[in-house]
Order: sequence, then structure tokens, then C-alpha cells
Amino acid sequence: MTLTQQNFDIVIAGGGLSGALAAIALSAIKPKQGEGLSIAVIEKNPLHEDPKQSFDDRVLALSHASANYLKELGVWSYLTDVSQAIADIHISDRGYYGKARIAAKDHQVEALGYVVEMAKIGKALLNTLKHNKQVTWFCPDIITSIDWQQESVNVELGSGAKISAKLLLGCDGAQSQCRQAANISINSKPYQQSALITNVAMVKPHNNVAYERFTEFGPIAMLPLTSQTGSEKSHRCSLVWTLPPEQAQEVKTLADKDFKITLEKAFGSWLGGVEKLGVRHVYPLNLVQAQSQVYHRMALIGNASHTIHPIAGQGFNLGLRDVQQLAQHIEDAIFQNTDYAQFAQLSMYAEKRKQDHNAVIELTDSLVTLFSNHLPPLVIGRNIGLKVLNYLTPLKNAFVNKTMGY
Repeated sequence: MTLTQQNFDIVIAGGGLSGALAAIALSAIKPKQGEGLSIAVIEKNPLHEDPKQSFDDRVLALSHASANYLKELGVWSYLTDVSQAIADIHISDRGYYGKARIAAKDHQVEALGYVVEMAKIGKALLNTLKHNKQVTWFCPDIITSIDWQQESVNVELGSGAKISAKLLLGCDGAQSQCRQAANISINSKPYQQSALITNVAMVKPHNNVAYERFTEFGPIAMLPLTSQTGSEKSHRCSLVWTLPPEQAQEVKTLADKDFKITLEKAFGSWLGGVEKLGVRHVYPLNLVQAQSQVYHRMALIGNASHTIHPIAGQGFNLGLRDVQQLAQHIEDAIFQNTDYAQFAQLSMYAEKRKQDHNAVIELTDSLVTLFSNHLPPLVIGRNIGLKVLNYLTPLKNAFVNKTMGY
């Protein structure tokens, strides 16, 4: 039996966070005439049965701008009760005088950002898409071949289905099959660091404060989480502890009592002791950047285009802006009656994104170098820098605006 080819405007490889977000954003485009865009999403995991198949237990720090965009798309209503607002950020260097304090009220916003578990963001995106008739899911399914034609991209799936579209979006993660199929090379830089991640319950409530604590081994981020009991004062935090790879594995395998002592010594007494520990995970940290974000009738989005260090919490926010600007690019092209998937058009989008990508990567790279190093000149420099950041209002405003996504 020969399966007939199904035609769509856009096919999205990957139905994770970036792919689901892209489907929502693109389906919201309403042309002057005719119907909205038809979209196919190909996802290997059975998401609708169990979102945790693709969205793991890690948390994401959503910038103020990202939260606003999710509100525009109708996603935020599903996240209101499960997101933890960040009212203040405390930055400190263990054993040194350098400190900086950033407060939302000083910048005329209710929150500097929000902390949400990845699985809950994934569930919110799927709920938003649940009754979207413009989006067709091929799930669970995989791409087995991609054939680029002059006017279309033809994709074959493991199920035998054949799909044709004007544009292919590679939202398929750091090991992107789409990127590899197009022979797009990557620039890769191992940081010689790993992130130890777990959820903890502290003795003192976090009071909506996010902590960034720099130690001789690497930075500790303690991000506030919502209470699981429904109480107003939450003691739950997400710990992201950057360590040399061998040390990260050693700390991961410590007995709970020893882990608590080690963490309390490194983090300090800001939140008292550690009462409860979640499951510990360790992830190697690398910078991966595609040498080209676009190809003939294809664009790479999110981790398929760039995977960055979590030190400034900007990874998902950067991918979200990929989606936001691509959707705007496609909408503008449709209204100008232009083929949005032509390489020349996609190159214009890529050029716009390059500046943002490079600025965020430069910021995270410089923070990694400055705050994961114990050389005396760098220690002195970063402590002076923290003091200057704390007291020099124009510099603080510029830094806060950047981290808020503006």
C-alpha cells in the first residue's frame, strides 16, 4: 500500500519546548485572506500520554520578556499557579566582600523573571495546542529522510508517512538530525564543567529571592520554587551547582548527610540548613553553536542552533526569541506576498538573530571565565565589578534589562 503525501505549509522536527512553542506562534499568524498556516509536528516521544517523556525535572528561569510573550500566545494562564516569581536577586562571592542586590521594585516590574519546572512548561504548551486544528501531530514518530527540493522540503517518517512543506524547522535539540542532514557544522567548546542539579527544601523560606553564589569551584544558583503544599511561604529551591566534572560526580554520590554539609559550607547560611534533598543529576556543560542557522527552506531553532552555559539562565529565553522573531519574519513575508522560506528571506532572519546570539554567548562566556576562576587578579576584578554593579545605576539598569530579555 502506498501512502499519499500530505502537504503542509511548515513541518516542525521536534515537539519539545521549542517545537511546541513554534507551533503555537506560527498558528497564531492570521493572513489577510485565506486560512492560517498548516503545521505538522514530528515528535519521537508519546508526549500526550506523558509530557515528562520529553520535558524532564529541570527548571527554567523565564525572563520578564519571555513571560510577556507567553502571555501574548495564551500559554501563561496554564503557568500562573506553577511559576515562582523572582522578586530579588542576590549575587555574592564566597569569602570575599563583593555583593550585588537587584530588586524588581527598583525596575518598576512585579518580577524580574519566573522559575518554572520544565515539565510544567511542556504541559502548558501542549494544553495550549490541544484543540488547535491547524497543527497535526505525528507522534510518536521519527524522520527517516529529508529531501530538499526547489519549492519544498519532502520528509519521510518511520511510520511510512510522507510529508511535504514549504519550510522545515529544526527544533530537534542539541544533536539535531536536521542540522546533520544539511551538513551544517558546529563550533563546540567544552567548559570542563558539569552542572549538578537537584531540588532542595531549605530551613528558611526563600521569600522569592534567587541567589547566585560564586565559590572557588564554580557558581551555585539557588532558584526559588513554588510550594508543593500550597502554603504562601515556600522553602523549595532548585539547585544548579557548577563544578569540575570529577568533583560533580563525587558530590553527586555523597551520602545525603555529607551532601547537605558540603552544600551548606559552599552556599552559606542565607537560607539556613538543608532539610530535604531531591534526586541529583549531573550534566556536562558545553557551548555548541551552529555555523549557520538557516539552510535552503530550513531554519534551526533553540538548542539545534545554540546550546549555552546555564550561568546566566538565558538558554531557553534565547530560543524563545528565535521563535518570536521567526514568527514575525514569516508574518511580514506573508503580508508582503513573499515566499518566507526562500534562502534570501531566511538569511535576513538569521542576520537579525546573530547579534542577540553573539551578545548572550559573549555574556555567558565572560561570566564563566570571571566567576569560575580563582586567580587573584580575577577575584579582585570580579569583586570590584560586583560593587560597581551594585552602586552604579546605569550599569545595573543595562545589566538587568539584558537579563530580563530587553
